[in-house]
Amino acid sequence: MRPAFWTPPDLSPRWWPVFLRNLLVWRKLAVPSLLGNIAEPLMWLVAFGYGMGALVGQVQVDGQAVPYILFLASGSICMSAMNAASFEALYSAFSRMHVQKTWDGIMNAPVTLDNVVLAELLWAAFKSIFTVSAILVVMAVLGITQSPKVLLAWPILLGAGITFSAIALIFNALAKGYDFFTYYFTLFLTPMMFLSGVFFPRDQLPAPIRVASDWLPLTSAVELVRPLFLDQWPAHPWRSVLVLLAYTVAGFWIALALTRRRFSA
Repeated sequence: MRPAFWTPPDLSPRWWPVFLRNLLVWRKLAVPSLLGNIAEPLMWLVAFGYGMGALVGQVQVDGQAVPYILFLASGSICMSAMNAASFEALYSAFSRMHVQKTWDGIMNAPVTLDNVVLAELLWAAFKSIFTVSAILVVMAVLGITQSPKVLLAWPILLGAGITFSAIALIFNALAKGYDFFTYYFTLFLTPMMFLSGVFFPRDQLPAPIRVASDWLPLTSAVELVRPLFLDQWPAHPWRSVLVLLAYTVAGFWIALALTRRRFSA
C-alpha cells in the first residue's frame, strides 16, 4: 500500500450533506427498519432475561447480587449498538459504495472520499443510537431499571456506535461481496459477544482469556454502561473511554486508507 493512502484525513463540513442524504433516504423506511433492528435484541432480552433469568435468579457483579434480567439488559444494549452500527457500516455502506455506486455519484460534486467515509461512519453510529434509544424506552416501560443514571448511557452508546462503525468500515473496504461479511460476524463479533460480559460475568472466564477480553471494545462499552443500570458509577471510566477511542481512531484511519486504495485501483 503506497504511503499516500496513510496521509491524515482531509475532512471538512461537507460530510454533512452526505449524512443528510442518507437520512432523507432512510426516512422513507424508518418504521420497518426500526422494528427490524429492535426485534432481535428484544427477543434476546425476553428469552434469556425472563426465561433463563427464572432459572439463574441473580448473578454477582463486584460482590453485589443483581437480577439476571438487569445484568443481561445492561449488556445487551451495548451489543445492540454494536450490531446496529456494524450492519449499517457493512451491508448498507457496501451497497452504496459498490453496488449502487452512490459514492461515485456523490464524489462528482465537490465532496472528497474522506468526507464520504466520515459521513458513513457517523450515519451508522446515528442508526445505532436510534435503535438503542427505542430499546431503552422499552426497557423503561418494562421497569427493568429506574436509575436516572441510565440517561448517561446515551452518549456512551453513541461513542460505542462510532467505534464499531469505524471497525466495520475496514471490512467494507476489503469486501468483494456481501458474503465476505460473514467472516467479520463469525470470527470477530460473535466471539466478542460471549467474551465481553454480555451474557455472564467475565469472572467465569479463564484468567488468560479474561485478560485478553479486557481490551475488547465491547467489554469497555459494557464496563461503562452496566454500572449506570445499577445506579452506580463506572469503576475505571477513563480506561474504558481510552480503549474505545483508540479503536475508533485506528479503525477510521485504517478504513480510510483501505478505501482510498480501493478507489485508486
